[in-house]
Amino acid sequence: MTIKEKMDAIVEQFSCVGIVPVIKLDKVENAEKLAKALRDGGINCAEVTFRAKGADEVISRMVKAYPDMFVGAGTVLTCEQADAAYAAGAKFCVAPGLNPKVVKHCLDKGIPFAPGLSSASEIEQAIELGLDFVKFFPAEQAGGLPYIKSVCGPYTSMRFMPTGGITADNLNSYLAYEKIVCCGGSWIVPAKLLDAEDWDGITALCREAVDKMLGFQMVHVGINCANPEEAEGVADMFDNAFGFTKKVGNSSVFASTYVECMKKPFKGRMGHIAVATNSVKRAMYQLKMRGFTVDEESIKYDAKGNTTVAYLKDDFGGFAVHLVLKK
Repeated sequence: MTIKEKMDAIVEQFSCVGIVPVIKLDKVENAEKLAKALRDGGINCAEVTFRAKGADEVISRMVKAYPDMFVGAGTVLTCEQADAAYAAGAKFCVAPGLNPKVVKHCLDKGIPFAPGLSSASEIEQAIELGLDFVKFFPAEQAGGLPYIKSVCGPYTSMRFMPTGGITADNLNSYLAYEKIVCCGGSWIVPAKLLDAEDWDGITALCREAVDKMLGFQMVHVGINCANPEEAEGVADMFDNAFGFTKKVGNSSVFASTYVECMKKPFKGRMGHIAVATNSVKRAMYQLKMRGFTVDEESIKYDAKGNTTVAYLKDDFGGFAVHLVLKK
C-alpha cells in the first residue's frame, strides 16, 4: 500500500470516528483501563501525546489490548519519536507544527502523518510535501471555523482536523463543514479524571460527546398499509384528529411530517421508524460498535457522496429502523 493509500485510509477512519481524544497519560499502567473507558463510551480512537514519558508504551499496551482500536501518536516533534510511535503500533502520527524534515521522514517510511498548521503559508508547504490532510492548531485561537472556511477558498483540496479549544458546545459547528474530517480535543479526557482514575467518568463524557455529535432525533413513523386507499384513509384520520395535513406521494401518503402511510407493505412487519442524525456515516460506525447491523444494500448517497439513508437489519418491536441525514 502506498503512503497516499495509507493516508486516504486514515482520513476515512477519522471521518467515521469524528472525535479524536487527545491524551496525556502519565501512568503507563493505566493504558488498558483508559482504552476500555474510551471504547465503553463509544470512542474507539486515541491520540496519545509524547508530552508524557512512556507514550510509546501506552500506545503499545492499548493496541495489544484492543487491536482494532485506532490509536496514534501526538506531539511528534522528531523523527525518533515518529519511529518509536510507529514501532509501538501507532496507526498515525500528529504534530502541533509543520517540520518538513519530520514530514518527509514519515512519508518516506510509510507512516501516516498530519502536521499542525495555522496559516496559508503553512498550507502551501503541506501541499508541496504532498499532503491534503492536516491538523489545524490551535484551532480557536488561530481563527476557528471562519478562518478554515476562508482558506478553503483558494486551497480546495485541503482537509482539516481542528484541535485546540474544541468543546462539546462548538464540536458540531466544526463537523458540519465538509472540509473538516474530525475534531481533536482533551475535554472528554480531562486531567482531573485521569489523575483520579475515574474511568466511569471518562466513559460518561465520551458517550455524552458521541450522542451530541450524532444528534439522534426520531422524525417519523411509517405504517404499512395494504393499498393506496388504506394509506390515504389512515392519513385522513391523522389529519382530521390532529391537523396533520395530508400529502400524497408516489409510494406513500404523509400526515404532516410525523406519519408516513405506505401504499403497500414495505420494510418491517408493522412499518418503519426514521431517526435523523447529523451524520449517517458516523452513526453507522457508532451503531456497529453498539452491536447493531447495518443493511449495506439499503445505503443511499447524495450527489456529493454523502450518506443520506441507511436501514438497520435489526427489528425494533416489529418496526424496521432507518437513519436519515438531517436537513
